[in-house]
Amino acid sequence: MRIEYAEVSLLGNRSDNQDRVSVAVSEHSALLVVIDGMGGHSDGARAAETAIKSLVEAFWHTPQPILDPLGFLHLALGRAHEDVAKLGEDLPLELRPRATCAVCLVQNGSAFWAHIGDSRAYLLRKGKVFKRTRDHSHVEFLLREGVITADQALSHPMRNFVECCLGGEPFLPEMSLGLREPLEANDILLVCSDGLWGGLEDTEIGAAFPPARAPLRDELQRLAERSVNVVGAGADNTSVAVVRWIGNA
Repeated sequence: MRIEYAEVSLLGNRSDNQDRVSVAVSEHSALLVVIDGMGGHSDGARAAETAIKSLVEAFWHTPQPILDPLGFLHLALGRAHEDVAKLGEDLPLELRPRATCAVCLVQNGSAFWAHIGDSRAYLLRKGKVFKRTRDHSHVEFLLREGVITADQALSHPMRNFVECCLGGEPFLPEMSLGLREPLEANDILLVCSDGLWGGLEDTEIGAAFPPARAPLRDELQRLAERSVNVVGAGADNTSVAVVRWIGNA
C-alpha cells in the first residue's frame, strides 16, 4: 500500500485544545481519526483522549487488512462510546463528557468511513469534493429537506447543535457508515473537526491538495490556518488528517 499522510491540530482562538487527531498506518491498512471534545460539557479533552485511544487500540489489535471493515468501524465506535460514557456515569447528564468523531479506514484500494455528530469525512478527487458525510445536526436536516439554503445554514442559530455524540447517554448513538469507495490515484481521504469546515467552502477544501505541488503536510497546514483566519475571533480548535492514495505496492 503506497500512501502519503499528514495530520494537523490548531488551537484556534480557544484557551485549550479539546480535539484529538491520529493516523495509524500498517503495511496493509491506514486509519484516520478525528475526535472533537465538546467544549460545552465537562472535560471535553478527556472525552477526546479516551475515544481516540480506544479507536487506535482497536485498529492495532485487529489483524490487517481488516476482513469486515464496516463491522470493525461499528464495533470500534461502539466501544469508544462506552469508554467515554463511563467517564461521566456518576455525573449529572448535562455535565457528562462528550465528543463527536469521524474515522476513515483505507485498505485494498478502497476507503470506508463512519462518523457521529458534525465531525466530517471527505473524499476529494480531481480537485473537488467527490463525497462527504452529512452531519448529525438539525441544520443539516433542514438543508437536506430544502427548508433552508446552504448560505442560510452558515449563519443559522442552531448551526453548532449536534443530535448525537460519543458519551453522555449510555445507549449507542446514531452513527453513519459509508459503503466501500474504490479509490483512484491521487484521491485524498480527509477527516476533520467542525473547526476546519466551519470556515471553508467545500470548493476550497476540494482544491487544497493539487498533485505534486508541495508536501502534503504543508498543504494541510495552509488549509487549517486559512479556516482559522477566516473565522477570526470565534475560531474553534481545528483538526484534520489526510491520506493521499497513490496505489498498491
